[in-house]
Amino acid sequence: MNKTTFSYRQLEIFTKEIFLKIGCSEAESKTATDVLLSADLRGIDSHGIARLTGYVRLWENKRVNANPQIKITHETPSTAVIDGDAGLGLVVAPNAMKVAIAKARNVGTGWVSVGNSNHFGIAGYHAMMALEEDMIGIAMTNASALVAPTFSVERMLGTNPIAIAIPAGKQPAFVMDMATTTAANGKLELLQRENKDAPVGWIQDKYGENSQNAAELKDNGALLPLGSDREHGSHKGYALGSVVDIFSAVLSGGSYGPWAPPFPAYVPMPENMPGKGLGHFFGAMRIDAFRKADEFKEHMDNWITRFRNASPKNKNQHVLIPGDPERETEAIRRKEGIPLFPSVIEDLRILAEKLHISTHPF
Repeated sequence: MNKTTFSYRQLEIFTKEIFLKIGCSEAESKTATDVLLSADLRGIDSHGIARLTGYVRLWENKRVNANPQIKITHETPSTAVIDGDAGLGLVVAPNAMKVAIAKARNVGTGWVSVGNSNHFGIAGYHAMMALEEDMIGIAMTNASALVAPTFSVERMLGTNPIAIAIPAGKQPAFVMDMATTTAANGKLELLQRENKDAPVGWIQDKYGENSQNAAELKDNGALLPLGSDREHGSHKGYALGSVVDIFSAVLSGGSYGPWAPPFPAYVPMPENMPGKGLGHFFGAMRIDAFRKADEFKEHMDNWITRFRNASPKNKNQHVLIPGDPERETEAIRRKEGIPLFPSVIEDLRILAEKLHISTHPF
């Protein structure tokens, strides 16, 4: 399927205008735009501008507050709990990460759990905020239940990503950003747009059998935890996703497990929700709370260099460091533009008409 390429600036102007139209402030519209488009730049197309229409639908259904009063409800010198006031997760999350960084600056580490929020984009963006401060950043979030625990057919967990960003010296930072499932739901959405099958091990049907139907979730199928099945370690992926759910939502007062609010606005909210909204968890650790930052970064360079030079399986491959593919994609897309599927372009064009935005690139 042919894609059309748009410059980052074109998409930035349009996206910010959309957030302004739904009532976000100038500053928060800019923040939301930066977070959302960072996904497109880094090649995580499932979490970028393709989701813009979804955020607007949540706002239309009064599930997103465009002017949240984000507040700390409990704190210690190194920890805080934040109520996101049903705001855009794209805005709530950077706010919370700044709190974690400020606490780390003061006492060495900072840990923030967030409740009453919404989908926060890519976890890596928030974790990477710590890099400029010579800190290690950690970000995670729970999400709507699409994942069946090992041995189950019931959807109980979200894709529940974990991101960790670690600064280096001369080498680019180490940036791990991964779902705790074999594949994120967004990858299935991309396969559906291209009319392709899913690889074996990504999803199961409603009876618990392997499926390659990329639209299986629409027929009560489920995503599989990292590892796919018990023999390949799915119990470990299930455990990782559970930890993210607990840290993000049980700790903060958000809704967890099968009660996590769904991203599609047309999906009914779960009954008897035990908390408010989605939950996130953030951490910041000052390097010099452990050892001198320059020493650490020198050794990170050494670590990264050695791993890059690990003997390859064949001469056409080389070992990657977490964050390499995204960093390389960002360099290309900043120069050459961001490609969008025709279906995404059509959604954005319809959105522009609905919100009366006459000047747009679509």
